[in-house]
Amino acid sequence: MSTLTVARARCGQSGSDALSTLIGWVEGYLMEAHPDLGRTGAVCPFTRQAARLDSVRLGICEASPDNEDSVFTLIRTSFQALEAIPAKPAMAHFRTIIIGFPACGGERGIAMLRRIQDRHKVYSLTRNRMIGLMHAGSEAPGLWNPDFRPLRAPMPVLAIRHMVEQDAPFAVRHPLLLLPYLVRFPFAGLKRIVAHYSGRG
Repeated sequence: MSTLTVARARCGQSGSDALSTLIGWVEGYLMEAHPDLGRTGAVCPFTRQAARLDSVRLGICEASPDNEDSVFTLIRTSFQALEAIPAKPAMAHFRTIIIGFPACGGERGIAMLRRIQDRHKVYSLTRNRMIGLMHAGSEAPGLWNPDFRPLRAPMPVLAIRHMVEQDAPFAVRHPLLLLPYLVRFPFAGLKRIVAHYSGRG
């Protein structure tokens, strides 16, 4: 795993197309505004703030769809790597790991990565962590514009981060997340959920 600064340097030295593509997507898409997003600000404000704090870690995994066991091990150890990212206690929740899988862009690869995500859902939620899958064909609708597809990426990506108070819109959309979210943020979280529904009304 590399910081954004180190990853940029490696791209310059090795000419890694996959790493360059991943950096371009993180910096040029996740950390920027988008006209179809449905709200102001970056597509992923979390990532933008994490980058400012130097708590983003990027990686490229060349595993194929047939390497599910090794990818599972990589992701499981990435949860431990997340905790090892240096951060001030008050800013520790901005740590995130983003891993690109350039050899898994086909149906079999996406299906394998989705299984990896599913196998980690309970593991992540019991630790107040989130794991997300993004890929070129994602049809997951946007929270503020249902016609927008915010989880599309130029290559399959698995991202791990901390659950944060601002995850209320995700919590109301995903029943499995709702209880852990309210346990983690019993008062502020409930307030945000009520505000979310009020804003939609």
